[in-house]
Amino acid sequence: MYAQMVKSTGKGVKSREEMTEEERHFQDRVDADEKIEPKDWMPEGYRKTLIRQIAQHAHSEVVGQLPEGNWITRAPTLERKAILLAKVQDEAGHGLYLYCAAETLGISRDELTEKLLDGSMKYSSIFNYPTLNWADIGAVGWLVDGAAIMNQVPLQRTSYGPYSRAMIRICKEESFHQRQGYDIMMKMAKGTPEQKRMAQDAMNRFWYPALMMFGPSDKDSVHSAQSMAWKIKINTNDELRQKFVDQTVPQAEYLGLTIPDPDLKWNEETGHYDFSEPDWSEFYEVLKGNGPCNTERLEARRKAWDDGAWVRDGLMAHAEKRAARRTAAE
Repeated sequence: MYAQMVKSTGKGVKSREEMTEEERHFQDRVDADEKIEPKDWMPEGYRKTLIRQIAQHAHSEVVGQLPEGNWITRAPTLERKAILLAKVQDEAGHGLYLYCAAETLGISRDELTEKLLDGSMKYSSIFNYPTLNWADIGAVGWLVDGAAIMNQVPLQRTSYGPYSRAMIRICKEESFHQRQGYDIMMKMAKGTPEQKRMAQDAMNRFWYPALMMFGPSDKDSVHSAQSMAWKIKINTNDELRQKFVDQTVPQAEYLGLTIPDPDLKWNEETGHYDFSEPDWSEFYEVLKGNGPCNTERLEARRKAWDDGAWVRDGLMAHAEKRAARRTAAE
């Protein structure tokens, strides 16, 4: 199985002959679908790859609260406010689950946050786009959370135990988030002409950023080959992107909304939709920090980190006092 993976993914993956005995034993466990646990031996590259991926996922959940949180007080009804509040609260919880999973790999959440703030760690590019009106909250729930679910459901089978288990609960809650967004879009699309125009405008602005959420094309992806071999990832970026398009187009048709892609069409031969690639130059510019809201998002996280320093200091002082009392009692 591993030999087939090396052949299909190509660059950056060791052959069995190039592995140490420990690496071969580790790969055999992965190939047998055994979960790798925190105290198990693992290649350093596996640990670093997991830290990068889990941290990016955790940061995305926390930063992802920002474009929606500012609409809680402006949601059109009390019910919508309560639903959105619950959703934003869920995202905070997802971030905490994932930071806990990353900590099992020997890195603290303080270190992870510092790496986010100094730019050495990233979060999903989608959260650098603004939410301009209530229809945008619907588009975020439907398209962005829909893409997230497409990414995350396979991660329930990822090879690292703590990450896999965290994803089970996260995926259940994300399904609620996606339904919430679709319900908003349905109300807007079936509403007044102005509301339908707002829904279409939100679709136009979020469609391609949502496609970018799956990462660069497989031919340009730096990490996919090794991540697939280690079963950190189960599907390639392009496979997931195609599945998302195939699932979302019929939903848009039901709503009476138009996908903003003139080349979108059903391909009888492949059994999938043909669609236009996103503008990858835009994707890389956003990753570099040049997106519409990059500065605003990081400043919000930096302010929260700085404002919370007294809480962290107080907790540490309390923990040190308790440890000193235990030592004295012994």
